[in-house]
Amino acid sequence: MNSPEALRQAVAGALRGIAPEADIDRIDPAASLREQLDLDSFDFLKLLITLQETVGVDIPEADYGRVDSLNALVAYLRGV
Repeated sequence: MNSPEALRQAVAGALRGIAPEADIDRIDPAASLREQLDLDSFDFLKLLITLQETVGVDIPEADYGRVDSLNALVAYLRGV
């Protein structure tokens, strides 16, 4: 699962589990996921843990600031 579309789908699935009321299709891919979806730090951590388990890419705490938007998260998961 390394294509951008597959990774976006993985992120969307993880977000649906954390914020089921959110309109995932209206997310601005360059803007902060936390701000757009009103995710607190625990929700954001759950998102990253779910993605680590789903995609198999470890995201260390030191990198959490680098994966705030959908675009940044997909790029990170791809290893770009």
